[in-house]
Amino acid sequence: MSAKKIVIQATTELFGAKDPSAVDRWVAADYRQHSTLAADGPASLRELVASLGDDFRYDGARVLADGDLVALHGVYHGFGPEPLVGFDIFRIDAEGKLAEHWDALTPQVTDTASGRTQVDGPTTVTEPDQTEANRALVTEFAERVLVGADYSVLTDFISTETYDQHNPEAADGLAGFGAAAAKWAEEGKTLVYKTIHRVIAEGEFVLLQSEGEFGVPVAYYDLFRVADGKIVEHWDVITPIPATLPHTNGLF
Repeated sequence: MSAKKIVIQATTELFGAKDPSAVDRWVAADYRQHSTLAADGPASLRELVASLGDDFRYDGARVLADGDLVALHGVYHGFGPEPLVGFDIFRIDAEGKLAEHWDALTPQVTDTASGRTQVDGPTTVTEPDQTEANRALVTEFAERVLVGADYSVLTDFISTETYDQHNPEAADGLAGFGAAAAKWAEEGKTLVYKTIHRVIAEGEFVLLQSEGEFGVPVAYYDLFRVADGKIVEHWDVITPIPATLPHTNGLF
């Protein structure tokens, strides 16, 4: 099975069927956890799955595979009183088992500036031959604009004609992003990217996992869609880095 098929099957059994025994079939003995929700090891994941209530469900939107890494984008219902939009990244080991996991969750927002939801839009990879070109484009964008803060080259990377926005506080287009960034700055929440930890690319989709500040230390998960050599769509989750975690692995 491919890494993508392994993750789809494993998460379907774990979080769809809510079957704790799926841990024995799909999770490595040295499973390494980076989530805020569970400790290291398969036993902790088994406890988490066993604790899921009847109202729990996961509505998946996108799955991207890049070597031994697979990223999921979707909405969790039942982890708390409100739905949570989330990104998950799994690393698959040589035995075809889930070996490592990272995630980021944020509350679902129903009234967004663009009128789009946090997960709607294109979902299917249609240009697999563009993976490496799109990875290079978004990586350079991340280094020069996000980390380097050189906004003079923004239009070298983002389309001036189409920029569909799914961040709930930003309207479509570069003007919409600019207005949101100005508002955040007034609130003391300047976008600061310090480290790009992972770049996961498949076809027209590229996911960045980054570390920085947004008023407080945060993890950034930014998903971009590229068309004709320019970024044309953006989804994200920004989540604070907690002071303590149920493990010693950090969020990254």
